[in-house]
Amino acid sequence: MIVLLDAGHGIDTPGKRSPDGRFREYKFNRTVADIVLADLQQRGISAQLLVPETNDISLRVRAMRANNVCRRQKDVILVSIHANAAGNGSRWMTGKGWSVYTTKGKTESDKLATVMWDTFAAAFPSRKMRRDLSDGDPDMESDFYIIKKTACPAVLLENFFYDNREECDWLLKPSTQGKIARAIADGIETYIRKK
Repeated sequence: MIVLLDAGHGIDTPGKRSPDGRFREYKFNRTVADIVLADLQQRGISAQLLVPETNDISLRVRAMRANNVCRRQKDVILVSIHANAAGNGSRWMTGKGWSVYTTKGKTESDKLATVMWDTFAAAFPSRKMRRDLSDGDPDMESDFYIIKKTACPAVLLENFFYDNREECDWLLKPSTQGKIARAIADGIETYIRKK
């Protein structure tokens, strides 16, 4: 199994920052992805960064890179790492919580998403966990390009809200980033064991 870690956005992506400018999503995503990568490798799980660059690599190129790995390897999963926002970054908002996305319909991605949701719910019992149970599982569904256009099970994680003042302060802490990364790695390892 190869795990592809996609750190969403880049240093040149417009917006994607807290209203006070302290939180930059590209930086958070890459920090968490780097920690997950090291953790997975220490556990003996083959993992790689889909986007080692700091600039914003297009979604088309990201999907192409993932699919190139999928053509060479049978068992591949993709985890796209993000932080959420309820607004456009101009003011503080009230949205909060963690969520995981898959594409519409039932696929192997739903199994990965359910494991990730269960792992995060256990790791963050006092934090809001956003879910949609209308189709029998907790993931939200949207045809985000990176998870729709890849040829392997893929999920997109929205790791809390950086335009919520309280969650932003919390997300900026290295201890929080480490805990989020550990939960991602735990979820991936659990999924691989189950598979």
